Amino acid sequence: MHGILLLDKPEGLSSNQALQRVRRIFGAAKAGHTGSLDPLATGMLPCCLGEATKVAGYLLGARKSYRARVRLGATTTTGDREGEVLERSDVPPLRREAVEVAAMRFVGRIQQRPPAYSALKRGGVPLYRLARRGDMVEVDPRPVEIHAITVLAVEAGRIDLDVVCGAGTYIRSLAVDLGAALGCAAHLEALRRTWVDPFEGRPMQTLAEIERLAECDRAALLAALLPVAEGLAGLPSVRLASAAAERFCCGQTMPIGLAEVDALRVEGPEGGLLGIGSVGGDGRLRPRRVIHAS
Repeated sequence: MHGILLLDKPEGLSSNQALQRVRRIFGAAKAGHTGSLDPLATGMLPCCLGEATKVAGYLLGARKSYRARVRLGATTTTGDREGEVLERSDVPPLRREAVEVAAMRFVGRIQQRPPAYSALKRGGVPLYRLARRGDMVEVDPRPVEIHAITVLAVEAGRIDLDVVCGAGTYIRSLAVDLGAALGCAAHLEALRRTWVDPFEGRPMQTLAEIERLAECDRAALLAALLPVAEGLAGLPSVRLASAAAERFCCGQTMPIGLAEVDALRVEGPEGGLLGIGSVGGDGRLRPRRVIHAS
């Protein structure tokens, strides 16, 4: 059982809970996802099954797009609506133009302080566990990249945004910081991930849909899985002849005559995915991951 399911994660489940349900539905021995969504959030969660787990790490750093609703007037312990209120403030009258100017401060390579309630670890312990037991958690800012912020709506006490960002960006932190830039308290009220590179525009499947298919149409269930190669669509590729393909699958290096590259998709003579390789300064292709399913 090998492939990638683009799950439309429901609200209320952790990413791991959703992943384990997908794994059981498909009967996969191995499974992994490509970047957590909070239980509050919905939307695209690529679930990698079987040999597709070998490409999951290459999707963790992919660009992601979110639809976010920011609620003005209160900050919370978690940075979203599920936390306890820490502070309340008046909400100043806001014009859309002023919100767009404030949002532009956060576009580009910025320093962002992750929430204390997050899956980041300190001494091997997730920060949210430390915070829940009352430990003081001071989180250092770290660099993230936000590619674009589009202000969709500005209404009484509420801002709707589209955000395209890189790995490690916390939309909860962005909501709090945007509120501060506008002169008031704020937190994240709702969040939906709309796509993850390289799957922009691809349809998602709900848990209910795949559970129904598992009961009545196994062939359609399997057809919902994308081939493993789809997860590497953004990488450069090289196609090997038969003898070179056999050497690659046996873990051997070989001269390839390509420029140095950290990761590239390696295909067999018929175009099937063999795995992921790299080319060093010596011009030799080195296998990094051999994949036994295309």
